[in-house]
Amino acid sequence: MGKAWQTAFEFLFSLDENTEEKKYYLQGEDMFAMVTSYETRSPEIAVLESHRKYLDIQTVIKGREGMAWFPASELAVKQPYDEQKDVEFYHCPDLRIAHANIFPGIFAVFFPHDAHMPSLMIGDVPECVKKVVVKVNVKLLNAQFLAV
Repeated sequence: MGKAWQTAFEFLFSLDENTEEKKYYLQGEDMFAMVTSYETRSPEIAVLESHRKYLDIQTVIKGREGMAWFPASELAVKQPYDEQKDVEFYHCPDLRIAHANIFPGIFAVFFPHDAHMPSLMIGDVPECVKKVVVKVNVKLLNAQFLAV
């Protein structure tokens, strides 16, 4: 997907569980990463969201979490798109379209047409994870990767 993809993954490969939790600017506001820690949660309290300006590359540096995916076009909007925060929230349907367990070395990419629910518990017990989300402005990517 071009230079943006290379920049994002070079950054991801440089991280370890001792990486400082903060915002990292990889290419100004067009590409940045956020490293945070939190406890995973149940689907009842996790949020289902999508973004229009940025795609997300998500992985964990320490621990593991589940992520669910849905086609945004098929969901009922819970909170309309907020351009300032680049986020739209949805009501969670009963049926999950796709689910993946993410752990160090595995990543997920969510494009603007992908609604996603990260931070899910794997099993029945919350787990502390250290996570990184790289936000890539879609204008940096080759157009063929953005088609629905």
